[in-house]
Amino acid sequence: MSVQHPSQPPALWWRVARVLLPVLLLAGSVVLYKAWQLLWKPNVTASAFGPAYLYIRSGSSFQAVLDSLTRHELLRDPETFAQVARWRDYPAHVQPGRYLLTPELGNSALLDKLRLGQQDTVAFTIDAFKYKPQLVRQVARQLEADSAQLRRLLNDNGQLLRRYQLDTTTILTMFLPGPYRFLWNTSATQFLDSAAAMHHRFWTAERRRQADSLKLTPTQVHVLASIVQRETSEPTDKPIIAGVYLNRLRTGMRLQADPTLLWAIGNFGVKRVLNKDKLVDSPYNTYKHKGLPPGPITSANRSSLNAVLKPAAHQYYFFCARPDRSGFSDFAETYAQHKRNARKYQRTLDSLKILR
Repeated sequence: MSVQHPSQPPALWWRVARVLLPVLLLAGSVVLYKAWQLLWKPNVTASAFGPAYLYIRSGSSFQAVLDSLTRHELLRDPETFAQVARWRDYPAHVQPGRYLLTPELGNSALLDKLRLGQQDTVAFTIDAFKYKPQLVRQVARQLEADSAQLRRLLNDNGQLLRRYQLDTTTILTMFLPGPYRFLWNTSATQFLDSAAAMHHRFWTAERRRQADSLKLTPTQVHVLASIVQRETSEPTDKPIIAGVYLNRLRTGMRLQADPTLLWAIGNFGVKRVLNKDKLVDSPYNTYKHKGLPPGPITSANRSSLNAVLKPAAHQYYFFCARPDRSGFSDFAETYAQHKRNARKYQRTLDSLKILR
C-alpha cells in the first residue's frame, strides 16, 4: 500500500520569475528596439536622382550641418540624428568635406563617417585653358577652394617665385589638362601644391634629358607645346609641326606662329589672319619678335608636350592648313612651296566667304 504525499506549492521565487520574466523580456525588447531606431535604423533619405552628398564648409558649426541635412531633406528623422550626435559629442568634432550619404546608413554609422572625416574625393577634368580666370572658374565649380584667394596667389609674383620657381606669366605651364582627384575642402594653396606635384611627376629624368637635348627648359617646352596644340589637334601632325618650329628656332628665324598673334589680339575665333594683325604691339607677336613668347598661349596637354620632346626630324620650315579643312597641314621646305600651299588654302576661304 503506497503513501500519497500532498503536492508542494511552487517556490516563491519561481512564482515571481514567472510573472517578471515576460515583463523583463518585453521591456528589453522595447529598449533594444528604441536603441535600433536611434542608432542603427537606416535614416538617410533614398534619392531617385543619384547619390546624395552632404557638403560641410570649413569652419561650419553643428547647427549649420543639421540645417543643411534638414533643408536638403537628406534625413528621414533629423531629430534622432541630432539626439545621437549630441550624445556622441559630434558638435565638438565637425569636420569639413563632401560626404556620400547612402540609404542604409543609420545615425551611428553616419556619425562615424562625419566624425572621422571619411569624405569622398571629387574627380573632375581640367580642360585646356588660355587665361587664369578660366582656370579659377573650373576649380571653383568643383572645390571649396576660395576663388578670390586662388586669383591672388596666381598673380603674386613673389609667392610664386618662392614656392614654385615660376612667375605670373609662366605659372600657367604648371597645370596639365586632364583628370584630377581632390578632397572637396582643398584650399587654394593645397590645389596649387597638388598641381605642382603632378607637374613634377610628369617631368621625369628622361623627359628632362629630352628637353636638354633640344636646348629647352621645361618651361620653354610648355610654351612651344602650347603653340603646337593651338595649331592642330591631329596627333600625327603635332611632332611634325614641333619640328618646324624647332628648325626655325635653331636657325634664328621668327616663329611667325598665327596662334600667338591671336593670343596677342585677344581673339582666338579668327579664321583668317590679316596683315594688320601682324602689327600688334605685344611680346606674344612672334611675327615681330624672335624666339618663344614669354608664356604659354594655352595649357599644353601631354600629347603636345610629348610631340615637342620627340619631334619629327625633317627639313620643313613652313606649313599651312590643308584646303580640305581636314585639320591636317601641308608642309614645305622652301618659302616658294609654302606660298603655293597658302594660296590653295586662301582660295578655299574665299570660296566659303570667310573674311575673318
